[in-house]
Formats: sequence, C-alpha cells, structure tokens
Amino acid sequence: MSNMLVFRYIRDAFTDPPDIPELTLAQWRALGRQVPLLYAMLVSNSLIVAWTHFSVAPIELTLYVPVILTVLCVVRTGMWWRNRDLAISADKARRSLMTMIWVSTAMAIGFAAWSLSLFPYGDAYQQSQIAFYMGITTIGCMFCLMHVRAAALMVGICVLVPFTIFFAASGQATFVAIAINMVMVIVALLIILLNNNNDFAALVSSRNAVAQRQVETQRLLDENHRLANLDSLTGLPNRRSFDRHLAAALREADLRNGAVAVGRLDFDGFKSVNQIFGQLTGDRVLIEAARRIESLRRPDTVVARLDSNSFALIVQGPVDDAFMARCGETLCDAMRQPFDMPSGPIRLSASAGFAASRPGDSAHSLYDRADYATSAAKREARGRAVVFSERHASEITRVRRMEHLLHTARLEDEIYILVQPQFDVTLGATTGFEVLARWRSPVLGEVSPGEFIPMAERTGQISKITRIVLRQALALGALLPPRLRLSVNLSAHDIGSPTAIEQIVALVGSHGKSCRVDFEITETAVMRDLDQANQSLLALLGLGARIALDDFGTGHSSLTHVQKLPLHRIKIDRSFVMEVTSDPASRAIVKTMVDLCRNLGISCVFEGIETEEQLEALVSLGGRIMQGYLFGRPMLPEDMDEYLAREASLQRLETRAVS
Repeated sequence: MSNMLVFRYIRDAFTDPPDIPELTLAQWRALGRQVPLLYAMLVSNSLIVAWTHFSVAPIELTLYVPVILTVLCVVRTGMWWRNRDLAISADKARRSLMTMIWVSTAMAIGFAAWSLSLFPYGDAYQQSQIAFYMGITTIGCMFCLMHVRAAALMVGICVLVPFTIFFAASGQATFVAIAINMVMVIVALLIILLNNNNDFAALVSSRNAVAQRQVETQRLLDENHRLANLDSLTGLPNRRSFDRHLAAALREADLRNGAVAVGRLDFDGFKSVNQIFGQLTGDRVLIEAARRIESLRRPDTVVARLDSNSFALIVQGPVDDAFMARCGETLCDAMRQPFDMPSGPIRLSASAGFAASRPGDSAHSLYDRADYATSAAKREARGRAVVFSERHASEITRVRRMEHLLHTARLEDEIYILVQPQFDVTLGATTGFEVLARWRSPVLGEVSPGEFIPMAERTGQISKITRIVLRQALALGALLPPRLRLSVNLSAHDIGSPTAIEQIVALVGSHGKSCRVDFEITETAVMRDLDQANQSLLALLGLGARIALDDFGTGHSSLTHVQKLPLHRIKIDRSFVMEVTSDPASRAIVKTMVDLCRNLGISCVFEGIETEEQLEALVSLGGRIMQGYLFGRPMLPEDMDEYLAREASLQRLETRAVS
C-alpha cells in the first residue's frame, strides 16, 4: 500500500502541467518572465568555466561545445521572447510547457556531461570550480523553473544523479562531502519548490475563483440592468429607460437647436380583454402591439412600454405638427387591425397623443404634454391621434388653477347640493330625490361636476366632498316626509377605503334617526376590489341604507355585480333611454333589464328621460321609476316644498277629474 502511495506521489510530481487551463496559462506566463534570466545565467556561468579551463582543456571542450550550448540557449530565449506578448490558448501553452520540460531535461544532461568532461583537466582549484559551477547553476535553474514542477525536478535529477555518483566515486574526501552537501541541498530545494508549486496552483485557483465570481457578479449586474431597463413581457425599454433616453434626447436636441417629439399610445378599454379573454390573451395582444409599433418606427425612434397597455415613443428629427399627426394616425390604424388570438380575433382601438419639445423643456414637462394630448384624444377623438396645441396648453393652465383652488377651497362653504326627483309612474308621485354635488368657487364661479369630481378623485379630496354632501343630505332628509328617500353617490375611493366607509358610517350614525338614504355606486367603483366593495356595502346596509347600482349596462361585468352585490335598485344608463324610441336593439336590452330586475326582486330606475315618447316607450316595456328633465330639473333644496306642493295639487286635480 505504501509503495502505491509513493508511486502515485512520484507520478503526480511529474505530471506537469495539470489539465487546468487557467493554471497552465499562469505557468506559461510566469515561465516566460524567467526564461531569459535562466538562459542568461546558464550561458554566463558556462562561459566563465570555459574561460578558466581554456588553457588546460581541449579546444573542443572549451570552445566548440560551449558555443553550441550558447547558441541553443540564445535560440530558446529568442523563441520565448518573440511569443511573450501573444494571446495564447491553454492547449498551446500546455504544449510549450511540455516542450520546455523535455528541452530542460536534454540541456541539463548536456551541460552536466560537459561539466564533468572538464573535471580531469586543471588543478584542484579548477576541479573545485566545476563542482561549484554544477551546484550553484543547478540551484539557480531550478529556481527559475519553480513554476513548472516537472521541469525543475528533471533538471535536479539529471544533474544530481551523475554529480553524486561522479564525486562520491572520486575517493577524495572533500568531493565526497560536496556530493553529500549537494544531495541535501537539492532535496531541500525540491521540497521547497514542490510546496511553492502547490501554493502557486492554489493562488491561481483562488484568483480564478475570484475572477469567476466577478464574472458571475458582472453577469448578474448586467441581467439586473437589463431587467431594470427592459419590459419583461415585450422586451421594449421600460419607463425608467424611457425617461433616461428622453432626457438624453432633449440634451442632444438643445445642442443642435433641434426638437424632439414624444408620443403616447394608449389602448381604449383594454381592461375588458383581460376580463373577458384572460390575462394570457391580454399579454399576447400587448406583445403583438409592441411588434407592430417596432415594425413602424424609424431607426432613431425609441419605443417603450410604460405600463399595462400604454406605449411611448421618442421621435427625433423634423417633428412638425403634420408629421406628428401622420405618425399618430399610422399607429392608431395599426392598432385597429384585428389581433388574431387562439380564442378568435380581438378588435381594439388605441388613442394617441403627441407633443414636440420647446426650448427649456424637461423630460417631465414634455411627457406631461403628450400625456394630456392622449387624454384629449380619448375624450374628443377616441381611437385617433391628437397633437398638443395651444388650446391644450390653456386647458392645462385652467385645470392646474382649478386643482389649486379646489385644494385651498373652504369646501364646507363652497360645496352645496341640488336634488332631482325620482318619479314612480305607477303611484303617480315622487318617491325620492337624487342628491347632486355642486361647487361654487369664489374665483371660478360655478364649476361643472364633470370637471371637479374627477379632479377631486385624482387629488384625494373626494371622500371629504362625499361627507360634506352626505351631511347636507341627512340634514335635508330630516325635513322631508317619511315616504321620500334621498340618493347619495359614493366614489370608488369611498367604496375601496375602509377608513372612508368608517367615517361615513359614523356620520350617519351620529344623525340619530332612521336612515332613508340610498347609496349609489358605479360598476367602476366595485371592479377594483369586489371583496372590499362587499364589506363596505354590508357596513352601509347595517345602517338601514339601501344600495343602488348606477350607470348599469355600461361596464363589462354587470351581471356578475348584480349577482354578487347586495343591491336594492339598479339605475339604467341614459344611453339606453336615448335610443329606446328608435333602436329595436335598445328596446330589447331595456326589456331584458326590466325583466331581470323583476325576477331579482329589485327596483329599476331609468335616467335621462326628456320626452313623452321616451316615457311611453319605457312604460310599455315595464318601466316604473323615472328620472330626468321631463319630471324635474335639478333644484335647490329650498325649492323642494314648492315642487312637492305643486305635485300634490296636480294629484288632487286628477283625483277630482276621475271622480
């Protein structure tokens, strides 16, 4: 067993270089730095010995052989020097090291044989020089070959064995002692070199591990950078990358006194795709949309995906209004083409807004204008493109001024309510009023609810307005006859916020009387979080309130909401009422809605009735509760008494006429 271990150790010691590419290259580079020193020392020491023996030894040994050995050393030095800066493969480095091992062995044998052939010539001093030359040169060569273990071992053995045998056999005590000293020094040196070689291999391995970790770290950094700047679904630049590209494009445009255009493309009603066809299909539509946009862009145009269904472009070069309009229409036309999906073709439209940069623009200000143009396109030209103009700039100024005034307004003093009657045609009497919020600003005057309500939702003030309106409605309800109820609208924020609902419950509870309030909610409000909406509505039902679903039929999951929500009433959107006299499809839909409400045991209110023809059509379809200008326009609370008195007078007249 011990013999096997010794054999394995000797085999491993001579198996050099190892089959490790990094270590092989490190050995080759280290040897390349030391080879010139090795041959320079070998040549200089040899020439000195040849010179000291020139007068006593044959010329073949003092001139011809040293010249041949010197030429070989110079040639080998030149070969290593020529390749010192070349990029070399691990296989080629390994072959070079193997060649060095065999060349070192051959030259060690050659120099040892030459040295010992000179020993018989000369006096004791010259013989001692031969022993000193062989010993010190061998040690120097082994140190120069320390990074190539096999070469150092071969040089040591090829010199030590003949040296020891030759001088031990001389019979001269001094030379025997020198041989013994040489053996001890070479053995010690070999142990040191073997340990050093192992340390060198460990150092290279450690350095390679560090390099590998650095490579992996850089790969992770690159991957993180890619993920941080690219949209994972479409592969387009994301919002962060878009902002950076836009800032750079603006800086470049300022330097060349040019302009940059930003476009924003937003799908219309994209949420319905996910709800009807599923998230996977929605993702496929977005991937195809990204491909279409990419296929249309110019090489210098940057396309990015900003969020769910919104894309943006940075267009450089000439960017006048006509060009931006053409670009926008091209994109919108591309989005109108059917998206062929496994479930069938999907048809969508997209609205686009474009804005060109102005001197001093920041990335934020330019994008804001493009974003506003997109919003204007959705309002005014759905499915088309709009270029930002001075009219839009004036609108933004007005909106920002309005936002500031709304934020600083004394809402308790400036928000007031109007009421609009809800008439039951079967009873021939008003059964309730819808409470409508109005804002009278000391600066702006009367502000349309279509403007300030969305603004209040966007700025987070809608819950405060809801509480102000509800407080006024509760105070008004205390003065009305018990048969009349009041309807108050709740926003999406009210329904989706537990804190807002708690405040509403506390406000109603503090009123201390039976609750005769119908809270109206929209489908949009409950779509955000159906579970939270249910919890909010149950809390309101605990007060004795009733729940009405407003604008029914305009959402994408109306039947689901009717099934899952605790509803008492449904309000049919005015869009169906407008066409009920002329469109058979609208009449069929209205009839279906009336039957649905009857089967579910809930009441049905029709909004926006303005003509007798609409009323007659709805009554013939089973409609009962009506609301609209035909029955009464929104009025101040103080006008309700007159309205109710007039209604009572008409009822008495009708009763007398019948009797």
